[in-house]
Amino acid sequence: MASGGTQLKVGDLIEISRFGYEHWAIYVGKGYVVHLAPPSEVAGAGVSSIMSIVADRAIVKKELLSVVAGGDKYRVNNKHDDKYEPLPPNKIIQQAEKMVGKEIPYSVTHDNCEHFVNALRYGVSRSDQVTEALTAAGVAAAFFGVAGLIGMVLARSKREKQ
Repeated sequence: MASGGTQLKVGDLIEISRFGYEHWAIYVGKGYVVHLAPPSEVAGAGVSSIMSIVADRAIVKKELLSVVAGGDKYRVNNKHDDKYEPLPPNKIIQQAEKMVGKEIPYSVTHDNCEHFVNALRYGVSRSDQVTEALTAAGVAAAFFGVAGLIGMVLARSKREKQ
């Protein structure tokens, strides 16, 4: 059962709340998940997991959800079911199991754990965390750019009045 009492089903996406980000896994049955783990990813690790930002390789692991989550909260989050048709559960398990033990390319921006599990469930590699972070960075850059421009105009206006 997921925290909150939800019964887990094979192929469910599991979102695990870590310090500052979400780690993703896919449920493959009997309490196990498959997930993409950079070498620094340690269950409930917090700060040491942030080192995954610099990793360029990761290992596909099959572990008990209770071990992967550690003391962190987790939930089922099949958030793209309304947009993409989930693959059949047996196909998800087959693909996930075939990947276990493999070391594959990793990038926090385009090959992370969320991309990995979405590709297994939907056949579509995507990460909303990355999209949201890039959007937030773009909005912040635009805000500071406009604020800087206003500051320059006000400073120029003040100089001209003197």
